[in-house]
Amino acid sequence: MSTATSSENTDLSPVSTESLAALLVAKERPPRPSALSTSLTFGWRAILKIKHVPEQLFDVTAFPIMNLLMFTYLFGGALAGSPSDYIQFVLPGILVMSVVMITMYTGVSVNIDIEKGVFDRIRSLPIWRPSAMIGYLLGDALRYTIASVVMLAVGLLLGYRPDGGFVGVVAGVTLLLVFSFAFSWIWTMFGLMLRTEKSVMSVSMMVIFPLTFLSNVFVDPKTMPGWLQAFVNNSPITHLASAVRGLMAGDWPGVEIAWTLGWAGLFLLVFGPVTMRLYNRK
Repeated sequence: MSTATSSENTDLSPVSTESLAALLVAKERPPRPSALSTSLTFGWRAILKIKHVPEQLFDVTAFPIMNLLMFTYLFGGALAGSPSDYIQFVLPGILVMSVVMITMYTGVSVNIDIEKGVFDRIRSLPIWRPSAMIGYLLGDALRYTIASVVMLAVGLLLGYRPDGGFVGVVAGVTLLLVFSFAFSWIWTMFGLMLRTEKSVMSVSMMVIFPLTFLSNVFVDPKTMPGWLQAFVNNSPITHLASAVRGLMAGDWPGVEIAWTLGWAGLFLLVFGPVTMRLYNRK
């Protein structure tokens, strides 16, 4: 009887294995997600992080408003005769400064995910490799947009009147977002290179502060010493601030727009491949 049972098991085992294999082969595998789909998914992940940690919006709301109020009312009378006149010049500049400064949090987010081990899980997924990095940047683009809207709303309450109207404002903000997207690749590189989020922030501030303050954000470079004008007039932040200021004023500063897009393209071409190389080797 035991022999018969053993014989039956021997006969059934190959059939069961073959049936199971046939079932697995016959079942269709889900299609591999596209590059756009995975990038948008990681962008949505970054937005959900904002939803669950709303304190992240402090830097795109309170900080820009504080800067605008402080510089307008402290220096407006001395630099332009009155705060109402100065705000026409300084608001686009502070808008540029505020958005450029918060780009560093892209690198901080990357570094935090590395420390928590999320980074390793993302890299193991069968997806387009750059989509994770692009997702970080897309999520932060929402933060840049919020900062721009908040700044413009407060500026309108304080008396700012863009002669370029709605179209000029949208064009200026769009150019700012394009530049910020490209500029953020620098901080993703630092996020991959440096060990802690504090070091990422420290290095980022060492780069951002000179670029933003040594520019035409607050004053006309013509009042500066000649050697400083040479640096300021060729700064990417100066070109960006001039382009955004001109578009919002109803002008079309073609040269400044071209310089801004050129700088954005340079940042993307240089730091994009370096970031992905570090990402693949991490």
